[in-house]
Formats: sequence, structure tokens, C-alpha cells
Amino acid sequence: MREKILAIIEKNSRIDLADLAAMLGESEAAVANEIADMEQENIICGYHTLINWEKTGDEKVVALIEVKVTPQRDQGFDSLAERIYQYSEVESVYLMSGAYDLTVILEGKTLREVAQFVSNKLAPLDSVLSTATHFVLKKYKDHGTIMCDRHEDERMLITP
Repeated sequence: MREKILAIIEKNSRIDLADLAAMLGESEAAVANEIADMEQENIICGYHTLINWEKTGDEKVVALIEVKVTPQRDQGFDSLAERIYQYSEVESVYLMSGAYDLTVILEGKTLREVAQFVSNKLAPLDSVLSTATHFVLKKYKDHGTIMCDRHEDERMLITP
């Protein structure tokens, strides 16, 4: 039942408990208890609202920062990742395979704010060897949801 619950609420965390129970063929109490257990076990870590900020008056800058680091003895990447994710600007931190070690995703109000975060807070950290910052110009799809209006073909059909 857990996998089915997770698959459904991952796509729609606002689904009504009664509807979820009916979809699973379980009682509401059983489903509610299973969800509560998964929250206690940190399997379900939170519920988020996906917002298309381009449709609002608020300006946001999203940056993906590649970070190369020297792992710390007896701690690997974990302690540095923890220091980074403590910053309020940071949305996500991922350990990566490949050319760099960590991906840091953050939001700021301006390009300058993001640049100052990188130069004043991230790059000076012990163990950080280098950073490369990439700015998100437009989101087409985020968390499985299409973010932009689909463009309709406005050309006229001409037949012989």
C-alpha cells in the first residue's frame, strides 16, 4: 500500500483522504495511519506547492551551481553539504557523480543577490575548490508539471 500511496500523493498531495482511500480500496483510517507512519519515518518529508512565478508580479532568479570540493576526512561530503543547505537561499543540495561533486540550487531576487551568495558565502567555504553558476532562463517543465502555455500553431491551412 505504501508504494501506491506515494505514487498518488507525489502527483497530487492535496488529494482528499476519502478519494485516496477509495482509489486504494482501503479504509480512510488505514490510509491516514500509513501516511502518518511515513511522515514519522521521514519517507514523506514535506508537501510543496508548485508555483509558476513568471505568471506573478514577483521576480525570482533561480541558479544551479556546480561545486567541486575536497571531501573531509571521516565525513566525506556530508558535513559540507549540511553547511551549505543551512543557508536560507538554498533550495536544494545534491551529491553528484561526474565532473563536479555538489549541485546547489538557490533562489534570489536578482542576479547580483545570487552572485553575492556565491562569492561571499559559498566559494569561501573550506573544502570548496571551485564553483560554476548557471541561471535558469525559463522553466518548461518542473516536478512533472508543464509550466508554460502550449503554443498553438497559428498558421493558416492551405489546401490545393
